[in-house]
Amino acid sequence: MSRRNAAPKREILPDPVHGSEVVAKFINCIMKDGKKSVAEKLVYTSLGGALEKLKKVDLKDDDGEAGGSRGGRFNSAVDVLEYVIKAVRPLVEVKARRVGGSTYQVPIEVTEKRGMALAMKWLIDYARARSEKTMINQLTAEIVDACQGRGASIKKRIDTHKMAEANKAFAHFRW
Repeated sequence: MSRRNAAPKREILPDPVHGSEVVAKFINCIMKDGKKSVAEKLVYTSLGGALEKLKKVDLKDDDGEAGGSRGGRFNSAVDVLEYVIKAVRPLVEVKARRVGGSTYQVPIEVTEKRGMALAMKWLIDYARARSEKTMINQLTAEIVDACQGRGASIKKRIDTHKMAEANKAFAHFRW
């Protein structure tokens, strides 16, 4: 890591199908060995499948009532992905700080960019760990579960928030 100046942030071009930078970033995160066309096909198919499944499922409203409009509110695959990333994105996390010979887990707020990167990473990691047969099915199932407020990526977010809440006493070590 350079001590002089930070590395410049690269501009990500929007994806060709939806024109969204979020989808393009998600494709880049899921890509392995530079195979972008494979990653694009995987993401587009998964998002389309998730959109179809969510239109069939009756989800709860934000106020908790069943029969809500959330299932029908997704107009496109981009809406689904943005909703899922917002649902999985952590607001706080813990960071190890060494103070006077002891290491403390200090809760810190997560920036929007880091939160989005963590959400994408968790979605991809937990989708890969699922037991479905193909990656398309794994990613579709993880996205649908995250939309419904369950799944491993949502559990990871909850666990991260619980850890930060438990270590709230060390917040004064933040700098």
